[in-house]
Amino acid sequence: MGSEAAQTNTPASSRSSLYELASLFLRLGATAMGGPAVHIAMLEEEVVTRRSWLTREEFLDFLGATNLIPGPNSTEMAIHVGRVRAGWPGLLVAGVSFILPAALMVTSLGWAYVRYGTLPQIAALLYGVKPVVIVIIAQGAYRLARSAVKSAWLGVLGTLALAAAALGIDPLATLFGAGIVAALVHLRQEAGVSRGAVGTLSVLAMAAGGLSVPFSLTVLFLVMLKIGATLFGGGYVLVAFLRSDLVARLHWLTERQLLDAVAAGQVTPGPLFTTATFIGYVLGGLSGAIAATVGIFLPAFTLVAISGPLVPRLRRSALVGAALDGINVAALALMVVVSAQLARTAVVDWLTLAIAVAGAVLLFRYRVNSAWLVVGGAAAGALALLARAGTH
Repeated sequence: MGSEAAQTNTPASSRSSLYELASLFLRLGATAMGGPAVHIAMLEEEVVTRRSWLTREEFLDFLGATNLIPGPNSTEMAIHVGRVRAGWPGLLVAGVSFILPAALMVTSLGWAYVRYGTLPQIAALLYGVKPVVIVIIAQGAYRLARSAVKSAWLGVLGTLALAAAALGIDPLATLFGAGIVAALVHLRQEAGVSRGAVGTLSVLAMAAGGLSVPFSLTVLFLVMLKIGATLFGGGYVLVAFLRSDLVARLHWLTERQLLDAVAAGQVTPGPLFTTATFIGYVLGGLSGAIAATVGIFLPAFTLVAISGPLVPRLRRSALVGAALDGINVAALALMVVVSAQLARTAVVDWLTLAIAVAGAVLLFRYRVNSAWLVVGGAAAGALALLARAGTH
């Protein structure tokens, strides 16, 4: 049974109350740490194994659907489940309940950062967490590479996207440029025409440079809305988009502030997209946090609502699949470049280098949950603070 059937044929007796949905997704939003893969695993345990709200086939159908649209995959999975179990009200309740705990926690961290960010205690925690964040982003790129680079041709396209990202080409242009090129190559193959030269991504790209623009809530909302509506490749590609818009183009943030925001998203449960909530608070207080949060998550609700009936057909389209292959390798390239760029801010001495190396070994070799690595990084930063205080 596909996702469309699951949505339309759910009998009233098997539908969930809004209270049930709110209770489940508030709890998941408050406890699900470790990134989208962990969130989705916890969701499968709850809605497939424990509650039998969905069959495993239905769950996988929805998971495939989230890969066809931009936005945060785990949040979109929550929204899909809410829609199937309780219709449009369920869609809203499930999604908001999953987002709300993390948004509140990150807003609190934003308040503390604005008020106490220069104090050594806060700085020490971030000092130890930031090298771990770089390693987690690198692992995300590695995991994506294993499934994204399906052929030598896609490897070449990924290399072109890597060059475009390193040259500062806008991430949105890089992603969609790669998708268009991959779709055109697929059409040529289907028509029996030789591949030939497909051109470079720079033909389709826009320059990333720009002049400093005064901060406004409207512009912040629109920037986050654009990111939420166009970001493929998972939560860690978000960092590349935020850096391009808020650091390089608008000059509202420094790279250090961006990395601090990503660290705040890592030390809290729930979707990594609440990094935008932290940034919004730092830039515009509570109003900024609300504007950024609504802007970046609104497309997920809209796209899930619209895409449901279309998913079965889209998944069978070879052309759409080819375009997504191109977008995925470009997303991989963006993750590689942004992790290298932010590493210069995170790895600043021998201790942060040691934290990064230890984190890489634990993550890649022993597959330790990233949430524990974040806790370990924070502890290492605190211990470094105490050791330095003891020497004075």
